[in-house]
Amino acid sequence: MESPPESSSSSPVLLNIGGKRYATTVETLTQREPSSMLAAMFSGRHTLPRHPDTGMVFVDRDGKHFRHVLNWLRDGAVPDMSESEYQQLLREAEYYQLLVAASQLTSRCENMMGLADCINDRLGWKNDENFSEAELTRKDVIKCIQAPRVRFRGVNLSGLDLSKLDLSEVDFSYACIKNANFSSAYLRKAKFRLTEATCSSFQSANLHECELIGANLEGSVLDKANLQSANLQDACLKKCCFIETDLRSAHLQGANLMGANLSGANLEGANLKGAKLAGTNLECANLQRAYLREVDLRETHLTGAKLGGANLLGAIR
Repeated sequence: MESPPESSSSSPVLLNIGGKRYATTVETLTQREPSSMLAAMFSGRHTLPRHPDTGMVFVDRDGKHFRHVLNWLRDGAVPDMSESEYQQLLREAEYYQLLVAASQLTSRCENMMGLADCINDRLGWKNDENFSEAELTRKDVIKCIQAPRVRFRGVNLSGLDLSKLDLSEVDFSYACIKNANFSSAYLRKAKFRLTEATCSSFQSANLHECELIGANLEGSVLDKANLQSANLQDACLKKCCFIETDLRSAHLQGANLMGANLSGANLEGANLKGAKLAGTNLECANLQRAYLREVDLRETHLTGAKLGGANLLGAIR
């Protein structure tokens, strides 16, 4: 049976979530996270099947945790839970797509993030050394990537060998991938926003148009990788190795490249405004038409570098 349009945003909505009954309003389901699946369901753009007698909308998910989902949507509350309970709730948050909105991703304030991101912050996967073992195996990852719209947001994949896999457009945001091996992997348009990826290997990987905003790749190897048009704004790239790496038109604004080795790298047209380049090796690198305004180049090694057409206005040399 098709549902009639809701009379107003404050109209009651009756839900049956995995056998547990809940009552809420359209406003609650749509206001806090307007890009979520729940907001889309009750936006008025879709017809929903309802029980002919009770008028309830059935969703085949865990009813136990849905109360926490509703409390989040009502007042932004994240409960105190055990690690295992947080992981269960995270799965529900990701199913309902309670994720940070695209327009809010520059903020790390809790009231500007989605439920899934807040749970990841509570778990502290970015800095907690207790999460040293990967939660999945290479075989698990291969099974997952065979499904559409793959996300490993906040998942611990530390130390895994994921070399040569097709991981294009996979979302690794907020994940922990320390010491992971992505050598020769196909990662075009993959997302690594705020990912913990220290000492990982991306040698010869295809990272074309990848999103690595705020990622921590300190000490990682990216030799001969394709990072053309990749977004590495504000990323930590200290002591990374980019020998002969393709960084054409890459976004490196505010990135920390101190002590990094970019010998022979192709940075043609790359934007390095505000990047930290103290001790960076750019010998024989191609910096033609690169944007280097207001960059301090005094401790940068530029022997043999090509700077033709580079924007050096305000750069310190």
